[in-house]
Amino acid sequence: METDYEKIGLKIGLEIHQQLDTSAKLFCKCPPELFKGEPEITFLRRLRPTQSELGQIDPAAFFEFQKGVKILYEASTATSCLVEMDEEPPHPLNMEAVEIALTAALMMKANPVDEIHVLRKTVIDGSNTTGFQRTCVIALNGEMIVGEKIVPIQHVSLEEDAARKMGAEEGNIIRYRIDRLGIPLIEVATAPVIKSPKEAQEVAFAIGRILRATGRVMRGLGTIRQDLNISIPMGALIEIKGVQEL
Repeated sequence: METDYEKIGLKIGLEIHQQLDTSAKLFCKCPPELFKGEPEITFLRRLRPTQSELGQIDPAAFFEFQKGVKILYEASTATSCLVEMDEEPPHPLNMEAVEIALTAALMMKANPVDEIHVLRKTVIDGSNTTGFQRTCVIALNGEMIVGEKIVPIQHVSLEEDAARKMGAEEGNIIRYRIDRLGIPLIEVATAPVIKSPKEAQEVAFAIGRILRATGRVMRGLGTIRQDLNISIPMGALIEIKGVQEL
């Protein structure tokens, strides 16, 4: 019998982001840890839109620039260095993180890419001092069985976590702490084949079990975040970002 969700043609795709349990961050040797207490270093930045390689300006970045928002970053020398402050080029990719991501990808029958290329995704909320997030595809076209259904895994990627927001905005100033910035994240993206909220929960649990089976992922609130891409025919595609609990 057709469910109400099937009648409206609901489709859901998941993007699971899980922090990896490594000895260092993704592009430097700083420990992947958070610090408490008062920061040793603070510095002020402002988002400024720049032209892409094609000479275009991102309209979302330009919109944020017009707000006149300033970002106050907080740091500790125990958990951050000049790489996170965008005062030094990134170091070579953390091969420990690559190995963990490859292990999880092979458990999902994904095909490793021939070469890993680090790409940039524009970030407009100030959560990255560079204005973009570094990410790289590790493997493509995997699959996993959840119940009686085969769920395609579109890609498994490795990327850097973002800085964490500290409290509410104070006038036109946003505060971020950059201790979390650069912690390695694995991203697992499914095809939009999920047809109900219950099925979405089951698929997310199944991916979580595979990631935990590696023995190399962090646990606890804030170490895993889920994005849900949801659509119905003739309707808009909606992305719900940063879901903490299933």
